[in-house]
Amino acid sequence: MNKIPNRQAICEVLMDKAKEDKDIMVLCSDSRGSASMTPFADNFPDQFIETGIAEQNLVSISAGLAKCGKKPFACSPACFLSTRSYEQAKVDVAYSNTNVTLIGISGGISYGALGMSHHSAQDIAAMSAIPNMRVYLPSDRHQTKHLIEALLKDEKPSYIRVGRNPVEDIYTEDNCPFEMDKATVLKEGTDVAIIACGEMVRPAFAAAKLLEEQGISATVLDMYCVKPLDAEGVVKAAKNAKAVITVEEHAPFGGLGSMVAQVVGAECPRKVLNMALPDAPVITGTSQEVFDYYGLNAEGIAKKAVEALK
Repeated sequence: MNKIPNRQAICEVLMDKAKEDKDIMVLCSDSRGSASMTPFADNFPDQFIETGIAEQNLVSISAGLAKCGKKPFACSPACFLSTRSYEQAKVDVAYSNTNVTLIGISGGISYGALGMSHHSAQDIAAMSAIPNMRVYLPSDRHQTKHLIEALLKDEKPSYIRVGRNPVEDIYTEDNCPFEMDKATVLKEGTDVAIIACGEMVRPAFAAAKLLEEQGISATVLDMYCVKPLDAEGVVKAAKNAKAVITVEEHAPFGGLGSMVAQVVGAECPRKVLNMALPDAPVITGTSQEVFDYYGLNAEGIAKKAVEALK
């Protein structure tokens, strides 16, 4: 079982690249431990800035650094980064089109027992609504590595959401297909298309195997690029299926499900069912306990797919 969380994978890539690229900067809002950025701060003190608990300043300082030619990566809990510093993300980063990568750590319901104040179930919708802002939810450490390497090569704003805990590998170091802003097809099928992002990709893939045992053929798309959404990939998957299921660790409004439904409705009408967190404060517990409670697991996804085909 993998023990490396996606946040640690981000740190490892940045540390490796920072040896040669002195323009790489990491900023944290009293969150270097939570972001797994302590090794970076210790090894590259001149390329690290601690703002303290000041998320708005974190984002604005990052934007200023970007205008000076630096490559800032601003790390803060997703629940605060996507709300407390929303205006700065909108104006200083996106509207000003600055080369800032916002990293929302401990996203979704990662903080478990801390409840709604620390959950980030609206960040996909909020960040996606900002013009110029790209939104990414990598599914495992290997894909995370490729994403960070790709973002280091461009100069456009982006928001990345990663969870707190390690997630089971979907890919391997030697086999991780990656194309910027293109969904990865994990499995091709003809009955149902399952489109998932972030930590929901693993249970979606497992659900396809359960469905296969029932004689149901499922396509599985890893839609790590929520914005820009790979509309071409969505249409292709939907056209080859009788129904579409979306799965996300997010509120039921404005996220992956809403975006997929818009594309499918316009281009190739099919039944679309969105699996998400409820429009209410979620129960407290570990991530897996919450996922199991709301059916955001392999069994729940498979069950929803069967219902969609009736």
